[in-house]
Amino acid sequence: MKEPIRLNQRNLSRLPESLTLPTYDRSTLTAGIVHIGVGGFHRSHEAYYTDELMQQTGQTHWGICGVGLRDADRKIADILKRQDYLYTLIVKHPDGKIENRVIGSLTDFMLGCDDPGAVIDKMASETTKIVSLTITEGGYNFNPSTGQFDFKNPDVKHDLANPLSPRTVFGYLTEALRRRRAAGGPAFTVQSCDNIQHNGDMTRKMLLSFVGKQDPDLADWIEQNVQFPNAMVDRITPVTTPADIEYLEHEIGIKDEWPVTCEPFCQWVIEDRFSDDRPEWEKVGAQFVPDVTPYEKMKIRLLNAGHSVLGLLGSVHGYGTIDECVSDPLFATYLRRFMDFEATPVLGTVEGIDLDEYKDSLIDRFGNPNIKDNLARICLESSSKLPKFLIPTITENLEQGGSIEYATLVIVAWCYYSDKGVSKDGHKLEITDEMKAELHKAAAGTKQDSLSFLKLKPVFGDLARNKIFTAEYERVVKELYENPDVAQLMQALLFGRE
Repeated sequence: MKEPIRLNQRNLSRLPESLTLPTYDRSTLTAGIVHIGVGGFHRSHEAYYTDELMQQTGQTHWGICGVGLRDADRKIADILKRQDYLYTLIVKHPDGKIENRVIGSLTDFMLGCDDPGAVIDKMASETTKIVSLTITEGGYNFNPSTGQFDFKNPDVKHDLANPLSPRTVFGYLTEALRRRRAAGGPAFTVQSCDNIQHNGDMTRKMLLSFVGKQDPDLADWIEQNVQFPNAMVDRITPVTTPADIEYLEHEIGIKDEWPVTCEPFCQWVIEDRFSDDRPEWEKVGAQFVPDVTPYEKMKIRLLNAGHSVLGLLGSVHGYGTIDECVSDPLFATYLRRFMDFEATPVLGTVEGIDLDEYKDSLIDRFGNPNIKDNLARICLESSSKLPKFLIPTITENLEQGGSIEYATLVIVAWCYYSDKGVSKDGHKLEITDEMKAELHKAAAGTKQDSLSFLKLKPVFGDLARNKIFTAEYERVVKELYENPDVAQLMQALLFGRE
């Protein structure tokens, strides 16, 4: 076999013609964006949109300087540096077609744990117009039961006392904005790209809580000068596997140490509120709107909740991936019925969106056999996901007299999943959740108290006090614990709906 060509700037001209390559002059790239949290999703989404914008316009002042704050980011930093910050995006279509594209929008990668001062300087630089974030929900440092900033976090305590050597994103943003204010220039925009409802509002609230404690005058300036646009982001991006790396080596002839795989679908809806200049991402498919709320709610209640429906039911049944679930007509029908009977009735109008077409597209996307999105990934941190993705749908249907049956079975399956930690055939489930111990303890009490799991108030609130819900929940708990076959319960529920 011919030796694969190592991915770097020098070798771009030698790469196979089947690859889409940057056509803009990367030697002129400057970083108008600093991005904290360069994971797979950022590289399949914001970095992709920015690369496409530069391909179409030749504008190279919107390059992205990546930042990692922890030592755990060292591996990706080292790999990207060796590759001149280039990487391959492997876009896998449902019909088996694969598009391979080298993304060139990253200009650099800095490690805050090595040199926090250099990162702060980069963020504070007048050329930086946007500091964007994909730091996962846990990175926003809020108490899930109160929604308030967690000042007990040791790193937060450190940052309050040591503003020049921060550890958290809030410490970095605060010091960089302090320097921007001192320089007399405009503030940069803080743009969350995380899958959190009203992610901009959440970022603003948490940052102002931190800054208010450290520097109240600066908090006032931020409140008046810094914009935090809400955004809805969407592109299924599974974890990169060794098989993806081998595919590029053997089939394409390129050596990329950390490519990214994703589906072809991509969506970004952004509120058009920026502190300074912004990229014209609308030229490459992003949608700028005055209010992202209805789009966000649609995605959270249909896509994200749909993922959890398949993830929990599928895991207990014994499936391993999302596409495996959707290839089973029982699971695909169950998901669609949940979306039609329970999620859609409490959505409201979404301007410019045909909800039936959107739901059809979700089934197609979930069923993409080339993505292989692992159910363990879908289910991780369910304790922070379900209170936003699924439980509000239950609550609103209870208020309006709507259906709750489909979602109730999902909650019962989650109880069984947290209690037993195995699928129906005894296969051990990989459970990753910050509240894993509390979930297990509450679920393990089900035999003594059928509502034990629901009494976990940080997750379920007062749901255990709703008699309509608890009656349905107790009935399903009894059935599943007597015969742990979720497929049988799904079948019975669907048959009863015919």
